Amino acid sequence: MAAAGCVFLRTLTRSGPSKPSPSCPVVCRDFLSVVDLQRYTRDQGSPVYFPQAVLTGDDLYDVTLTDGDCRLRVTLDPGLNRLVEQGVLWPGSTLRNATFGAAMTAQLPDGPGDRDSYRLLSLEVQEAAPGAAGGRRSDTWDSLPWFRSLEPTGPLRANRSVFLPLWNNVDSSGEVWREAPPTEEEEEEGGRRPAVTVSDLRDSFMSGCRDVTRGTVHRQLIVRVVNKSHLMYFGRTDKNCECPYKVVLEVCDWTGSVCAVFWNSVCVNWYRRLKPGDIISLRRYRVKQHYQARPDDIEISVNSRNPAAQIRLLPESSVSPEHVPPGPTYSFSSSKELLDHRHDAVCDVIGLLTFSGRSERIRNGRGAELLEYRWLQLEDGTSDQPIMVKLFPTSQPETHIKLLPLSVVVCTRLKLIRAADQSPASFHLTNTTYTQVYCTGLGHHSEMSYRKLRPVRQFLQWLRSQDDGQVLGRALIGGFLIHPPPPVSLETFMKDRRGEPGFLRGAELKRELERLYYRERRSFCIQATITMVTYSLKGEEEHCLFWTDQASSLCSSSSLPLLSPHPSSSLCSSSLLLPSPHWFRRHPSPFPAPPPPSSLCSASSSPLRPPSTLHWFRPPLTSSSSAVGRSTPPSVDLGPRRKSCKRKQPPPESPKKRHPSVTLQPDQNHDTVILFEASMEFLVNNNDDDDDDDEDTSSFVTAPLLPACPPVTVETLPMRYDHARKEEQAAAVAMGGREAPGRSDSAHESYYTLRLRALSDGVSVHAVFLPSSPPLLPHANTWTSILSHGAFSSHTPPPSPADLISVAGQLSNQRLVCVLEACHLGGASTEVVLSRAFHLSD
Repeated sequence: MAAAGCVFLRTLTRSGPSKPSPSCPVVCRDFLSVVDLQRYTRDQGSPVYFPQAVLTGDDLYDVTLTDGDCRLRVTLDPGLNRLVEQGVLWPGSTLRNATFGAAMTAQLPDGPGDRDSYRLLSLEVQEAAPGAAGGRRSDTWDSLPWFRSLEPTGPLRANRSVFLPLWNNVDSSGEVWREAPPTEEEEEEGGRRPAVTVSDLRDSFMSGCRDVTRGTVHRQLIVRVVNKSHLMYFGRTDKNCECPYKVVLEVCDWTGSVCAVFWNSVCVNWYRRLKPGDIISLRRYRVKQHYQARPDDIEISVNSRNPAAQIRLLPESSVSPEHVPPGPTYSFSSSKELLDHRHDAVCDVIGLLTFSGRSERIRNGRGAELLEYRWLQLEDGTSDQPIMVKLFPTSQPETHIKLLPLSVVVCTRLKLIRAADQSPASFHLTNTTYTQVYCTGLGHHSEMSYRKLRPVRQFLQWLRSQDDGQVLGRALIGGFLIHPPPPVSLETFMKDRRGEPGFLRGAELKRELERLYYRERRSFCIQATITMVTYSLKGEEEHCLFWTDQASSLCSSSSLPLLSPHPSSSLCSSSLLLPSPHWFRRHPSPFPAPPPPSSLCSASSSPLRPPSTLHWFRPPLTSSSSAVGRSTPPSVDLGPRRKSCKRKQPPPESPKKRHPSVTLQPDQNHDTVILFEASMEFLVNNNDDDDDDDEDTSSFVTAPLLPACPPVTVETLPMRYDHARKEEQAAAVAMGGREAPGRSDSAHESYYTLRLRALSDGVSVHAVFLPSSPPLLPHANTWTSILSHGAFSSHTPPPSPADLISVAGQLSNQRLVCVLEACHLGGASTEVVLSRAFHLSD
């Protein structure tokens, strides 16, 4: 029963014309909090619940709200889906002026209280307000009662039995996915023998045996799982399948291998329980022709009905020794061996994770499904070339959230991607259908047979020789990454872009950026000139070196801001929204290979750190002439950040301030604690000990970049990995995660910002540019060559920021082909990064 002061009780139970109905909605003026957002695909019957809505997308969202006294699940009107898709409406958001309308429900009523169902027709998303949701903390919401009914058992407006994850269609979502198999009757302890083999089934099917080709096979088949695919969702808006999932398992016995396809609710009951290496018995299944392989191959279809298959997980000791199926095989390749592998080669890898990227999403074609991915960097000590993995979901969300630096990671069944025009070292690995990931901290390695293989033992020997402090010094998490590096010539770049959209006008770029979904990543090309260059330090952006072009320094109606968090933002160039910076490092790969201990600090120091004699300047709001600031304002303290506005001349930088030494245990004589614990998981089944006494890193306060411009976001800059805050950092870079500004130690603190003016229509946009120093082809270190290479020349010392700003006038009136990387970061924040700019000759 709802409390007397329940907001839902006052708002939704009014009598007379004020009671909510499809034609007469009611508005709740009180604050409400979003407990959960759940996504599912609509079906054939869904349009009847939205008679006046135009259903353009496939997804519907159910929103669980609380007023602090009870919970209520409603359906978000399809016209508001964009709030979720652009990261405006989140679990934990505070709402006000929510408008409710009555609606039918797709669920069968279990009692008199289940008759009422509501739609959320409009809302205002607000900052958290004092006293919102009754002042309760979010960790108490799950204990609140449901308003006038029991908890809904499934989606409200479609005949589906499970919800989808918010950001992809591959992972499982919800407690309905079982961790343990269904309860079965007890089996005999040993001596189990199969009644039929894989070879028997194949021969009988190919010979046309009626019992196999058209009927249900009741004979017991005992097989071992060799490979396991990710979950495959096939829900469609024109179909009413309740649980549209399938999983493909490669299974084998001693006579051969075959694919077993699990369908529908069998996936829900068994997917999370099975792993490669498990032995299962199957009864009541069908044999069919393989839907993808050659015509003379078969597959085994396992369903929950017609017929209802019988599946059991067997301990190896219960199977007769002569009938035990062979174990899975692995093909581990080291970073050195990968250099010689061909394109599309399939392999397994093991490595020490030193970089874990943020989650992003891309589309495979226009209008296609968004695919989530993240970048990982692994080291194995066999070469200076790290292993770069572009990892898509593998239906192991509980594992992916644990992919943190200093973890030992095993990725199986990856394929190698090598561009035809790239150097042999420019490659990466990515998923196949059967890719699985295992990491320390979850007890995976001690359960897998690969731990006894020679390549794994060799890696563990190298791992135990590593020092925790040195690895922590180069361990990074999150941040923007572009890999492989783009071409350094316009001709090669245009050749690689064949078949992709051409150059955009400034207004077209604006429209495309506004259409981006949350964490969607896209590349764009425009022809532009550079009208302003600034050099800034993160957190101290009110003081910067700058150059502005004389002709474009004044505000004009043609210089419209492409990215503005508020429609009423000023049109002056000084108040354009500054997108956030990206990240490049000095190394053949996007991240540094493990340096020797003696060179760790010097290799990790930033080449863009300004010298101690550099003068800093406060840029004017507007300027009527081309200018390079040269007067001396209050100097800037480049040491540890403080909230004070007073700044002193920067002292020479100590390398230890850039990479502070972290003590992990009181024992000063044992400096390999974390890595030692990681290697021990291959011998015993235990989790990592997280009770480390890491020193906390300094806090940073992010200040505005330019007047009326937001600061650089924490999501854009990589963070130095902090073992004491690993869970917080992992959540920040995951989909839907947000890091509190000022909490993390950014690995980069300085960057350039360029204002680009489109040649087509004069629309301006700010983009961040941060040159690195990889050993690419030598060049003259002029602005033109730096922009085309995206880096300084490694054959000469990089120019100082003051020198670059002083010669920025050479960019005036140069026509450039600018390559922009854009990523929507949620809400009104869109990141725009300049990765390359090529001089356009007449």
